[in-house]
Amino acid sequence: MHWIILIVAGLCEVGFAFCLGKAKGVEGVAYWEWMGGFAFFYVVSALLLAKATEVLPIGTAYPVWTGIGALGSVLVGIFILHEPATFWRLFFITTLTASIIGLKMVSEN
Repeated sequence: MHWIILIVAGLCEVGFAFCLGKAKGVEGVAYWEWMGGFAFFYVVSALLLAKATEVLPIGTAYPVWTGIGALGSVLVGIFILHEPATFWRLFFITTLTASIIGLKMVSEN
């Protein structure tokens, strides 16, 4: 169950990164709406990470959390925000994904 909580926390990290990306292109009320979404996802993500680390070791949970956020943010950037999908970007996000899977495989919990 704590792994599921950690995955949801990582997805919330993607949510706050997306909101931050959208906030940079707008002004006025729309800016504050996106920043409100950023704050919401940030708080939920941190609370879920804290919950997951009640059982999972922080040395595993934190890198997995940030890795899910990084992977998801790159994919959102490419597919939704139309950022470039260069070879090196994809290469390094692939190595990051392999590292996340490796941490999960060697974790005792």
